[in-house]
Amino acid sequence: MDLTSPLFDRIRAQRKPREEPRPAARRCDAPGCTAEGTYRAPMGRLREGQYLCFCLDHVREYNASYNYFNGMNDTDVARYMKDATIGHRPTWTMGTRRGAKGFREEGQPTEDPLGLYRGGVRRPQAQKREPRYSPVTMRAFDALGLDETAGAEAIRNRYKELVKRLHPDANGGDRSREEKLREIIHAYKTLRAARLA
Repeated sequence: MDLTSPLFDRIRAQRKPREEPRPAARRCDAPGCTAEGTYRAPMGRLREGQYLCFCLDHVREYNASYNYFNGMNDTDVARYMKDATIGHRPTWTMGTRRGAKGFREEGQPTEDPLGLYRGGVRRPQAQKREPRYSPVTMRAFDALGLDETAGAEAIRNRYKELVKRLHPDANGGDRSREEKLREIIHAYKTLRAARLA
């Protein structure tokens, strides 16, 4: 599709650029000045987000005399500057949550609705787990007809027994069980790679 086609010229609506209405000019906030106040200046520390509008001459005069910390003593100024480094947000000492709801100084909960901490903190006892194997290893155990608790000797004995039973030489040259034999050999190699046989 070609958007520069003369066919599109006929269906395009001709629009005149819309002129945005200009807001009414604000007068300079300096007493006795009738000039246009096009420059904003902050009203002060206690009036955040509020601005005065001045003409260029009066905004320069206002900025030269503006002091954000006017009316604050040295201690308050130092505290404000220290808080400014962290964005005036509360902080805690690293690793603790002093003053946080539900926590004491030593880090133990003050409220125990479930009764978990009566008589001291109880930690779950480590249970002795049987070794868990990957799905590939579990399929190898399954192919040999063993469970995962079988030892190395049991794996070797089962492998020898299945190979003797399924090998074509033991079956008078019958190759119908060759695929099962390949599966048994692959399973044994997998268990050896996992150092289980």
